[in-house]
Amino acid sequence: MSIRIAIVDDHPLLIKGLQSMLQLNPDIEITGTYLNGKELLSGIIKVQPDVLLLDIQMPGQDGEELAAILQQQYPRIMILVLTHMEHEYYIKALIKHGVMGYILKSSDETVLLEAIRAAAKGQHYFDPMIRKQVARAQQSANQNPLLTRREKEILELIVLNHNSNEIASKLFLSKRTVDRHRENLLLKLDAKNFASLVKKAIDLGLIR
Repeated sequence: MSIRIAIVDDHPLLIKGLQSMLQLNPDIEITGTYLNGKELLSGIIKVQPDVLLLDIQMPGQDGEELAAILQQQYPRIMILVLTHMEHEYYIKALIKHGVMGYILKSSDETVLLEAIRAAAKGQHYFDPMIRKQVARAQQSANQNPLLTRREKEILELIVLNHNSNEIASKLFLSKRTVDRHRENLLLKLDAKNFASLVKKAIDLGLIR
């Protein structure tokens, strides 16, 4: 029996390329392609795939939001994230929403085909290029972040709305060093952006 595949991505050329590649495999059937979340949610009411290839960054509802909706409304659909985003935040967030795999668009087609066939069997599959990030994301999922003294200092200044140049000047650091600490804070606090970083820091009681 064929594996029924649907694709949602806001790049028509990418969808056509995926269709051309996947149609060469006799065990795969494409049931639908969609350019955004609205089209997807409308289309799968009529035809539900076994596996959905889901992009993360799309206009309107992004992949993270769609994964949460699909997990609740269509738990039998196996979701594979297909993206160029390697940021640990996205990996961790999508795993929390029950995706079966996470594949980079830069990967070879054999990786994607392995992932599709694994997901169709209810097995997880993560791109070999990001397995270290996946391991870190899974390990830290239920842990409170441990911040260094310097990270706490920078976090407090971020909360006070100081930019990297201002923080560098106050702490006698280079802007590059501050930027590196800022990125580490996003990862440690599992924050998508600096607005959510501030909120989470306050919620966790990490700042005075």
